[in-house]
Amino acid sequence: MKKTLFVLALLLILTACQPAGTPPQPSATPLATATAVPLPTATATPEPTPAPAYPPEGRGPVGFPANVDPLTGLEAADPALLERRPLAIKVENLPRNHRPQYGLSRADLVYEYYTEEGTTRFIALFYGQDADTVGPIRSARFFDANIVRGYKAILAFGSADERVLNRLRSAEFADRLVVEGPNTPLRRIDPNGYNLLVADTAALSQYAVSRGIDGGRQNLEGMFFQMDAPEGGQPAPALTVRYSAAIYNRWEYDSAAGRYLRFSDAQNDYSGGQGEVYEPLLDRATGQQLAFENVVVLFVTHEAYSRTPEMWDILLIGSGRAYAFRDGQGYEVTWQRNAPDAVLSLVYADGSPFPFKPGATWFEVVGLNGQVQQNAEGWRFIHQMP
Repeated sequence: MKKTLFVLALLLILTACQPAGTPPQPSATPLATATAVPLPTATATPEPTPAPAYPPEGRGPVGFPANVDPLTGLEAADPALLERRPLAIKVENLPRNHRPQYGLSRADLVYEYYTEEGTTRFIALFYGQDADTVGPIRSARFFDANIVRGYKAILAFGSADERVLNRLRSAEFADRLVVEGPNTPLRRIDPNGYNLLVADTAALSQYAVSRGIDGGRQNLEGMFFQMDAPEGGQPAPALTVRYSAAIYNRWEYDSAAGRYLRFSDAQNDYSGGQGEVYEPLLDRATGQQLAFENVVVLFVTHEAYSRTPEMWDILLIGSGRAYAFRDGQGYEVTWQRNAPDAVLSLVYADGSPFPFKPGATWFEVVGLNGQVQQNAEGWRFIHQMP
């Protein structure tokens, strides 16, 4: 009994000597024997499937896979779009206060050509992509028949001179002409106080089907694409194309994006080039600057149909001199279109195909007598006609 009281007294003394707030230390407890618990089987986080590398041998000029757009060399996000005719839409370039245009960044191909009185107009081809709004749409010219025939396209435009209309309406593609009217998909919008004619490409395709226009996949073979730039190019950090004192444009190569950026005239320049002022040309639908993988300058015969008013026949048939720009390099090549229903292609002097870079192409059509200048800053083309 005395021994028990002694032990209790000793414990009270030790507890009293412990600092305030310090918890009692637990007595040592033997560790339990560890029991192995099976871990869940490790599952690797799935990596995104990389896009297949572009075929080193390229694609085209014939035998394109069913899901590849033969006008860009790229796989279509929606291959069903390739089961239709391309859509050719006339888009204006003047007046400047109607810029920026809508929808051009969604086009596979754009042709720019001289019309009259110092101006140019665009004809944009939509095939592998749709655009909700394209425009402002303006009137047709004789040149447009080359594009409608070559690309088997539907043509949307806002009327034309009676002589142009007569030629178009008497052509074999007359049923593929779409002009503004109460039952057509062309509509008017009024940004900034302007009444502009525009189109939705998907609605335009549906309209063509509803009219019974022969649709389905067309033979659009002819272009050749390779991802790697070919040898033999010369540095081309920029190129300018001057059509007149009112219309001149500049393309600057963006090495990070691998595309040429479009800049357009900001004011008239009557000094022959010393007073040119440029500003980025945007797509009003996206707010982004227009950028194309390829820019091609075509030297083509211009025949005067009428001097008053000024009207030109531009003969985009046969072959001629061309300059192709891709990957910051310039190449002198030959354009060819040997049949009215043929797509325009590029070849070397020996006839072998020149490779476009996969992506969109902008064609600048200049007169056969046009000038070419080259210096360390880039290339310059001056449009001239007979």
